[in-house]
Amino acid sequence: MAAAVFAACVLGLVGCSSGGDGRAAEPTETASGTSTASTASPTVSASTSTSASASASVSASASASGSRPSPVPVTGPEQKLVTMTVSGGFAGVRQEVILRGDGTVSADDKGSRVVHRTGAAQFTKLRTLLGDPALAEVPAFTIDKGAADKFQYALQFNGRTVITDRSSAQPALDRLIDDLSTWLPDH
Repeated sequence: MAAAVFAACVLGLVGCSSGGDGRAAEPTETASGTSTASTASPTVSASTSTSASASASVSASASASGSRPSPVPVTGPEQKLVTMTVSGGFAGVRQEVILRGDGTVSADDKGSRVVHRTGAAQFTKLRTLLGDPALAEVPAFTIDKGAADKFQYALQFNGRTVITDRSSAQPALDRLIDDLSTWLPDH
């Protein structure tokens, strides 16, 4: 029963992720038994200089994609640059992190919300991770159907939703998840 409820939730979230043409992403099966889906999504970038630490952490993707990531632009203080929801695991975790255009990060753990302010270098680093062109190539859905009790990460950014359990290496997405996870309370 729990597996059926889980599958319905995941499929419902994937159905919400669509390409620019309004179609839902089509899941495909990979050789490892991991289900993936992808949609084409343009990346948004701005030409703003980055700090040395931000440049160092995203340099691996610059060589892989052939272009250097630029921080995503900010259109206003209330703009949601990225929302990451972490759920699942053995203990039934439900946490959320939201990065806003004013540099604040709100972290929610089962209804208890705390708001933090990023430093200028950290805010630029997060925006640069979001501006990585390699994120456009990340499948919308990557879940290992054979694994139990894994955390699931649902990220909304640049007009798309990506759902993963991190069972498939996606370096650009993994760097973003790692940096956003620093704002979450320990589980």
